[in-house]
Amino acid sequence: MRYTVLLDFDPEFGAYTVTVPALPGCITQGATVEESLERAREAIEGFVASLVKDGEEVPVEEPSLIPLVVEVDIAAESAALAATG
Repeated sequence: MRYTVLLDFDPEFGAYTVTVPALPGCITQGATVEESLERAREAIEGFVASLVKDGEEVPVEEPSLIPLVVEVDIAAESAALAATG
């Protein structure tokens, strides 16, 4: 199985928080990207094993979802709105 994971770096703690959108509640942390990904694998394996043990359905990530990043120039948008306002 494949799952998308999201890494969110927290400079205050110097670590990444990792979430798995398809598995709500499956969260872990790591000091580096590599460590975070390894811990994510372990967390997912444990999370799925727990679901199976409890007889619950294991969520499957929709293959049609494509995670992408979009850049937006907020300053330009704000200036355009101010000019028309």
